[in-house]
Amino acid sequence: MLQILDTDFSVGIADMDIRDLRTVRAECQEIEAGLSYTRRVAQGRLDIVAAEVARRHEGRPASDIAQIVAELPTILADRVRSPGNGRLPQLMAPAALDVVLAELDEVVSPSQITTIAEVTDEDLVAMSENLSDYEQRVSGQRRRLHDRIDSLQGELIRRYKSGDATVDSLLAKP
Repeated sequence: MLQILDTDFSVGIADMDIRDLRTVRAECQEIEAGLSYTRRVAQGRLDIVAAEVARRHEGRPASDIAQIVAELPTILADRVRSPGNGRLPQLMAPAALDVVLAELDEVVSPSQITTIAEVTDEDLVAMSENLSDYEQRVSGQRRRLHDRIDSLQGELIRRYKSGDATVDSLLAKP
């Protein structure tokens, strides 16, 4: 992924074979699906942490895991429409989900979420800060990846408009 996010990524795109362009675009889209999914899971964990902060602030009794699960629709409802350019994902689920979530699980693991009522106030603040930092980092990676996908797509469109590529080339076997 780091290679795809390199700043000099677009150098040489115009010289790439059209099949390679499509392959790299598909790889970028797959990585974007993973990042998008991971970002949403991070936001969900952040929403659960925020709900626990609010519960404590309001002085309500501690929630057990069953109560937290029952409240999830309400807790997660504030992000029904996330900010951004509203891209419709090309892939609905990432291929390498375990790899994608491993780093997030190091930031705040599912077991920490399930025992959130037992976490100290200081640890709760740290969880919130760490999740926010992680979500912002993943969002930045997604923005850079969208730029790469746009560059690749732009080159493909340019080739079709100029006649350098044809629709028939889509049907050609490799």
